[in-house]
Amino acid sequence: QVQLVESGGGLVQTGGSLRLSCAASGLTVRNYHMGWFRQAPGKEREFVAAISQSGGDTVYANSVKGRFTIARDNAKNTIDLQMNSLKPEDTAAYYCAADAGYIFTQRVSLYDYWGQGTQVTVSS
Repeated sequence: QVQLVESGGGLVQTGGSLRLSCAASGLTVRNYHMGWFRQAPGKEREFVAAISQSGGDTVYANSVKGRFTIARDNAKNTIDLQMNSLKPEDTAAYYCAADAGYIFTQRVSLYDYWGQGTQVTVSS
C-alpha cells in the first residue's frame, strides 16, 4: 500500500521560510518522478516543483523559481521542498505526489499517488 505523508507546514510571516517533507512508504522515491503541488481555497490544484526519477532534472513553476528548492533523500525515502522568501500568495495546502510514468511532467492528472497535504499559511 502506497502512502505519501507530508509534514512541515505551518504559519509563517512574509519573507520567512519553511521546509516541507514527504515521507513515502510502499514505493521507492528514486523509482518515480516526484512532485509538489498546491491548492488554495477556490482554486485548482497547481504545479509547484518536480524532480525526475533520475534526480538529474528539476523543474519549477515560474511563481516559485529562485525561492523554492526540491530535493530527494534516497536514504530516508523522502522528498523535501525548501521554501524561502515566502509570500502571502504562497498560502495553500501543499501536496506531494508520485508519477510512475515515463514522461517527466508537471501535469496534475498524470501523477498516480498523492498525499493528504499540509497547510502553509503566509501572513502579510
